[in-house]
Amino acid sequence: MLSEKLDKALNKQIQIEAESSQVYLSMASWAETKGLEGIATFMYAQSDEERMHMLKLVKFVNERGGHAKVSELKAPKLEFGTFQKMFVELLEHEIFVSKSINDLVHITLEEKDYATHNFLQWYVAEQIEEEALARTILDKINLIGNDKGGLYLFDRDVQQITANSAANDMLE
Repeated sequence: MLSEKLDKALNKQIQIEAESSQVYLSMASWAETKGLEGIATFMYAQSDEERMHMLKLVKFVNERGGHAKVSELKAPKLEFGTFQKMFVELLEHEIFVSKSINDLVHITLEEKDYATHNFLQWYVAEQIEEEALARTILDKINLIGNDKGGLYLFDRDVQQITANSAANDMLE
């Protein structure tokens, strides 16, 4: 059974994951309108992944005797300036999500809810991967600079990351 404090904190995380999905969906749409098909494909996949993170939390909360709530979401921004700025925002957002997950883990220890603590370890590991991926992408972007040919190749590379990730997910 979830404590009231943990139920409330998990519901906050559900909202964060839902808003993350919306943020990445907005980024995907923006990239697509700029002709950045690879980046758009990558961001659409990220949006789907965040929604799956949210659904996993919803099911967990309900299974543990809590009540997962579907709440109003804050509208994401629609413009990102440049693809470089967009990926900086992506990294900053992943760092925010990591902090939120860490805060949740802390609450599970305070509440002595080791089942929820164990469940959240998947999210801890996932956030390590998400931040590492965002940093790797930013490293590539910094190598490109303002080179248009480099942007073309980068866009294709990001599309390949999405394809490889999807193939790995099917194998798991």
